[in-house]
Amino acid sequence: MDKERFQSLFPMGSHLCRTPMPDMSEMKTDMENLKKNGFNLVKIQEQWFFDEPREGEYDFSPISELIKWAEHLDMGVYLGLSCEQAPSWLWEKHPDAGMETREGIKVPYIAQTAVPGDGKPGPCPDHPGVQEAENAFITQLVGELGKHQNIVVWNTWQEIGYWADRLVGGDVCYCSHTMAHFHQWLAKRYGDLDGVNRAYKSRYAEWRYVIPNRGSGHFCNPVDIDWALFQNDAFVQQTLKRRERVIKAADPFQRPVFAHIDIPLNGSATPWIYAKSQDFLGSSCYPTWFSIHEWDDLKQAEKGVEREECLRTEAWDSVMMRFDYVRSASAPDAPVWAAELQGGPVSVGLHWGRVPQASDIRRWVGSLLFADVTGISYWVTRSEVMAHELNGYSLLNSEGHETERFEEAGRIAKALEEHASLFATRSMDAASVGILVNEEHYALMSSMGEEDLELLGYATRGWHRLLWENGCPVDFVSLDHAKPKDLSQYQLLVLPFPISLSTKKSQMLRDYVQQGGCLSIDACPGRINENGFATRGELDSNIREMFGITSSSLVMVEEPEQGHRFTPEERGWGEFVSPEKMKGTGDFEGCSLETSFYKQTFVSHTAQSVFSLGNDSTGLMVQEGKGKALIIGSFPSLRATAYRKEEHFAFAARLMEWAGVKANKQGSVVYRIRRHQKELAYIFFNPSSEPEQVKLPVQQGCSYTALFGSPLHIKDGELILDLEALGSDALVQTTEGAE
Repeated sequence: MDKERFQSLFPMGSHLCRTPMPDMSEMKTDMENLKKNGFNLVKIQEQWFFDEPREGEYDFSPISELIKWAEHLDMGVYLGLSCEQAPSWLWEKHPDAGMETREGIKVPYIAQTAVPGDGKPGPCPDHPGVQEAENAFITQLVGELGKHQNIVVWNTWQEIGYWADRLVGGDVCYCSHTMAHFHQWLAKRYGDLDGVNRAYKSRYAEWRYVIPNRGSGHFCNPVDIDWALFQNDAFVQQTLKRRERVIKAADPFQRPVFAHIDIPLNGSATPWIYAKSQDFLGSSCYPTWFSIHEWDDLKQAEKGVEREECLRTEAWDSVMMRFDYVRSASAPDAPVWAAELQGGPVSVGLHWGRVPQASDIRRWVGSLLFADVTGISYWVTRSEVMAHELNGYSLLNSEGHETERFEEAGRIAKALEEHASLFATRSMDAASVGILVNEEHYALMSSMGEEDLELLGYATRGWHRLLWENGCPVDFVSLDHAKPKDLSQYQLLVLPFPISLSTKKSQMLRDYVQQGGCLSIDACPGRINENGFATRGELDSNIREMFGITSSSLVMVEEPEQGHRFTPEERGWGEFVSPEKMKGTGDFEGCSLETSFYKQTFVSHTAQSVFSLGNDSTGLMVQEGKGKALIIGSFPSLRATAYRKEEHFAFAARLMEWAGVKANKQGSVVYRIRRHQKELAYIFFNPSSEPEQVKLPVQQGCSYTALFGSPLHIKDGELILDLEALGSDALVQTTEGAE
């Protein structure tokens, strides 16, 4: 299967094995089973330490044999690199290659197995010897294996990142090579050392003195904020770019190169950084693992996790929102892949997870289509053998026997293949609402500490939930990467938890409003600038001028039920006030919002008060140029999944009306639309615990197919689709005879 043939298919695949010495007959049998059941793609993961056990001695024959077998079966190969699993000779040749922790300790973990973490953190990517050896290995691998034309895509990094905190107990890397890289990055950012000193309000005499905090505390000093920014903007990005460049130089067929993340960091713009470093970007997707947040009502329930809300949250959080993030970060025509979709139960040690059913597979794949995903690869085909992930994750069982979930995945694969041109390309209708993210802000919050950073992520996530339940398709929009024309395509932009905001970025938002956009801002915008200094007047200057406001008071709000999910403990009397309901007026007449975390009040002689508490204004609206802006003196989205308030969802619906945004919703069912040539698909998701019907007018000259098999019939000129509780389906409308 060559690249051109592959491009005419919907890529539906499964990972073969993470063990370095597979049983070939087992692998080949599994590939035959995949092909028979409708899969056209198989992922093979190479491992550097296994493929080059001695320097310059390469053996790719096991992988080559599997690629040839895939070619025999007319299957494409998705080949992933595991360069963090560096061979022993590299560490011996370069004793200083190990990454260095904040405390100055060389990372002692040198992976010679795939579990845990695919070899992460690995050797320091700034070390010249490491770069030279890795480049030579990739060149040899691509030169040899790249002769097989059925390799259709290269993956440079399986779940981007080093994971040093979770695997070895400290962040990385603080070695001399990386510190020199950091100084080069600072010079590019600020011009020279004098520029750094002006921004930091410091007096560094030499570059060698500019070092991030090496202690255990979080102090949010300017250098620490930039260090956090550097970690993703340059430290990770350079490796992605280098691997992509080496592959392209060695590949005779110039096949696409991508990488995938494990999970988007809510509030961060790192996916935009990564997407610009490869041809496209993907993400892992393990819905039963990461969907529930510790602060969620679902996690706090006295009777344990409730089934319906758990399944609903899996589909929303771990699938739809995650891939809205990845899709938004990608170029408009770039593929978006679920590079690792959970195929079986999550297993870590002796903690055995829920075994997915056929209904889970339908829900997850439908949710991926909902987010405009263009390719899917399951993890894994046959269950894991390493003890750490014992018998987990797989579509098949440990002996290769078929399962209900495998059969359902195959059935869906065949159904998608019949409409490959629709689903294998980005075809979703454009979103009219954007949730803003800001990497400078994310870096600052991470420098303040994990709990403060978590608030930013939770508020960002909460805004997505408020809009999602109201049937509002959204993009995430990076203020670090967007241009004015990028912002202007949205009718409404939402700025969550904007504690830090540079005047450059607030001016972008003000220009957006003046050109006709609608902007909704949470409390305390620009209370801190991008270098970690408090703003005089406690509000960003552009926001103050746009609304004509001053901040008259700010106080912390206690959580309901004396909880402390996202607020600190009071140090003494008088720090906190009880939650209060802000009453809506004017365009928000009849709405109410309960204060959360902060209550901020404003004084303005020009803006209209639209939310108030007694005589105090807690929400203002202003007309600016052709557009309008709203500021809310609290954080409504914190109450989307923690101490859930239905009034906040009603407010989100009113906000959409205020901005002229139409909902994609029938009853409880939310949907999105994908279009390509003669085909159109409604991707439906029923978040209700009860079955729901959706109705559409029948179009003359069109045929209709429910891909996942939901009951479909026509009555009185209407098409009626019956969706199961918490179910999903893709209704494809094909215009007959169209070109």
